[in-house]
Amino acid sequence: MKLKTAVLLINLGTPDSPSVKDVRKYLFEFLNDPRIIDIPAIARFILVNLIIVPFRAPKSARIYEELWVNNGLPDGTKGSPILYYGKSVQEKLQKALGNDYDVYLAMRYKNPSIDDVLSAIYKKNYEKIIVIPLFPQYASATTGSVVDKVMKIISRWWVIPEVKFISQFYDDEGFINTIIERAKKYKLEDYDHLLFSYHGLPV
Repeated sequence: MKLKTAVLLINLGTPDSPSVKDVRKYLFEFLNDPRIIDIPAIARFILVNLIIVPFRAPKSARIYEELWVNNGLPDGTKGSPILYYGKSVQEKLQKALGNDYDVYLAMRYKNPSIDDVLSAIYKKNYEKIIVIPLFPQYASATTGSVVDKVMKIISRWWVIPEVKFISQFYDDEGFINTIIERAKKYKLEDYDHLLFSYHGLPV
């Protein structure tokens, strides 16, 4: 019997809801990651928990409320766009890969948590796990944090399968062609410039 491979897609994260309470929990977990704010632990604790989170959570909650999208459910329930589209990518990749793979989705911060998803993966005794942080270019605060978290969890397993990380894909032909195909939907000659925007770039 051929053992399946688990494919784990991991994105940054999302609050469970746009309420101030849930946004506060999300920011607390996110900003207390030493790879996000690289300063001594005591200074980071004071900065994040006494200054940034109390003031930023209410403002961010209002923005999340505007961004929440319709999940397509009969009751009109709205949800996190990063989770909604993440699940869409998960489903499409599962269909493309077929029965030899099981595709999972997790978030680095909040839910579905890496801890819970890896726990489910562990119970199925996969021969191989492919981890894909959904960030095109490597950065310590994104891909680095994901790798760090995943390895801390897997290192506690009694039986450790083969683990492969796709640490970056900015130069992958398929990724580049996807950007090109999206650009072709517009009349580029009508624009003075074509701008590629990134969250951050290494120095």
